[in-house]
Amino acid sequence: MKSTYLNDRFFSRLETLSLNLKSNLTGYFGGKHLVNTYGQTVEFADFREYQLGDDIRRIDWNLYSRFEKYFLKLFTDERQMQVQIFIDVSASMGKDNPEKAAYTIGTAAALGFLAVQNMDRLSIHICGGNKAENPFGVIVGKNAFFRAMGQFDNIEFTEETDLEACITTCPNTGTKNGITIIISDFLTDSNWKKAVDYLCYKKRQVLLIQVLSPDEVDPSFEGRIHLIDSEAGDLEDSKNMKLKVTRGMIKAYLDALADFQNDIKTFCRKRDVGFFTVRTDIPIEKELFGDLLKEGIMV
Repeated sequence: MKSTYLNDRFFSRLETLSLNLKSNLTGYFGGKHLVNTYGQTVEFADFREYQLGDDIRRIDWNLYSRFEKYFLKLFTDERQMQVQIFIDVSASMGKDNPEKAAYTIGTAAALGFLAVQNMDRLSIHICGGNKAENPFGVIVGKNAFFRAMGQFDNIEFTEETDLEACITTCPNTGTKNGITIIISDFLTDSNWKKAVDYLCYKKRQVLLIQVLSPDEVDPSFEGRIHLIDSEAGDLEDSKNMKLKVTRGMIKAYLDALADFQNDIKTFCRKRDVGFFTVRTDIPIEKELFGDLLKEGIMV
């Protein structure tokens, strides 16, 4: 039986949260995200002098009676954001680790729920091989979201994923109209950094979420073991090996992991890209209420 986080109790804990766009937005009309342009909402923003061609219905006659000049009322504008979630379904993300697979899907579902409850447009892309598939289409509203969620159990984690190809060839990426979230362990030979640079070129806000299991963060292996690359197609593949694990090897692994994560953090910091590492033994809600709230990505 597959492990899952998707239930009413899980989503009820997210009801009071929403995704926050740090930059200005040129998305669709009809959302809940305030932008720096003026629009047609009921929330007052400012006045400006009347100019030929302006709508006379927006003239403030009270100000005219005081200053004998025509002033227009300006109101705030609200837009609908496009939220894209790319899920890495390579074998290392859950082929032999149902808990990691469930955590990955649960994280994507949680972030997707925050999007639809805030009236945003959501698309969930399944990245496998060199192609990103979107089996759910554009999701708008909770009813459509929960219908799509019923198909999440069909997501399979197999083989390798080329994140660069999956993301850069994805149609309808959009420009300056929302957030792109990539969920992966980033333990890949593909050049995912080029995908991030592509999204930054498109002026999208980018968030990377690295999902790691406790054994990947703090391995407890000892003695002689047989390491098998879950993404290798053949048990005789050169990536698979038998070796004796020593304390020195574990320390070297931990140092390499720290260097790897520091490299990602440095890369993301230079591009104003969000990056967080989550562990599958820590509840998803705790991660969301913690790092994402602290960094202002959620409000």
